[in-house]
Amino acid sequence: MGGVAEIWRHPIKSHGREPLEQVTLTAGQTLPWDRHWAVAHEACKFKTEDPKWVMCRNFMIGVATPALAAIWASFDEVTGRITLTHTDLPPITFAPDVPEDVARFIAWVQPLCPPDKRQPMGIVTAGRRGMTDTPYPTVSIMTRATHRAVEAQLGTPIAHHRWRGNIWLDGPEPWEEFDWTGGDIRIGDAVLSVQEPIRRCMATAANPQTGKRDVDTLAALRDGWDHQHFGVYATVKTSGTLRVGDTYEVL
Repeated sequence: MGGVAEIWRHPIKSHGREPLEQVTLTAGQTLPWDRHWAVAHEACKFKTEDPKWVMCRNFMIGVATPALAAIWASFDEVTGRITLTHTDLPPITFAPDVPEDVARFIAWVQPLCPPDKRQPMGIVTAGRRGMTDTPYPTVSIMTRATHRAVEAQLGTPIAHHRWRGNIWLDGPEPWEEFDWTGGDIRIGDAVLSVQEPIRRCMATAANPQTGKRDVDTLAALRDGWDHQHFGVYATVKTSGTLRVGDTYEVL
């Protein structure tokens, strides 16, 4: 038994993170508005006439463009407008479904994208499905204890935001979350089914304050535990609301 330490959503895939005090999960869906939009590049295979989920490589992501890691977001569900901030750029507020606003966003984010890499071309959405990194709708669960274990392996503190988790838990032992795979966990009023560990990429090496790679998170995972995983993917089995401070229970 333990508690919910933090809840985060990422309205635009790889372009900002936002803290929440509570969220209502719906069975079979992602966390509401999480990765609702994604930024397409010139080789993106997403089809607006058939808006289905496609793999992350079709979008601008932190593994290829580390500076994106330092974007933070605030989404107004009433107006549908997002405010993004970055240490190297002035804030921008825009509506990701309005073409004129998308053009402003592209101009804003362009300086973060190396000219020899793929470039942002537009914003797309698959609706409530969300552009998660999995081919099925998921919510990511992570624990502070496991993060502290990685910090110890690295020999330096790092911001946990680089893991881009949805739900952070206090209470479990380091790596205990992997033992939940194949089982259920109740968090607040919701029940989630834990599906698999999350295999990490070099996006986690980027500092969420500077957008620069400053530690080798993957080497720490491999050297310390002989794998490249951090956190677990879960699906929502039973709808319900969870709040920061709520308890969790492995069922």
